[in-house]
Amino acid sequence: MAETKQVLIIDDSSTSRMIIQRCVEMSAPEFGSFAQAENGMEALAMLREGVRYDLILTDINMPKMDGQTFIKLVKNDPMTRDIPVIVISSIADGAFVEGLRRLGVTAVIKKPVSPAKILDAIGGM
Repeated sequence: MAETKQVLIIDDSSTSRMIIQRCVEMSAPEFGSFAQAENGMEALAMLREGVRYDLILTDINMPKMDGQTFIKLVKNDPMTRDIPVIVISSIADGAFVEGLRRLGVTAVIKKPVSPAKILDAIGGM
């Protein structure tokens, strides 16, 4: 039996985290283990605990540490730079998305999230 892949979901809204998790469960059953964080600072602490995540889904606008700062730190760390990062945000204009791609983001999903959007983003990995 294949090992369940681990997902880290970062969003300051508990409702959004729940919806994102449900969408991943519906669209990509190979991702079956979930951890959640309210902001980039909390997520960074979780990554530094040594748990190996197979996918990170993050919002951009969050308190304490926003998603862009979090992504820069993750992508500049040799221990975490290879983890695929998908951004889920209400902001999704061309220049913004291009900037995120330059940071190393795998995909950008415009809110509202859906199982189909998650599947499309994960399928591109």
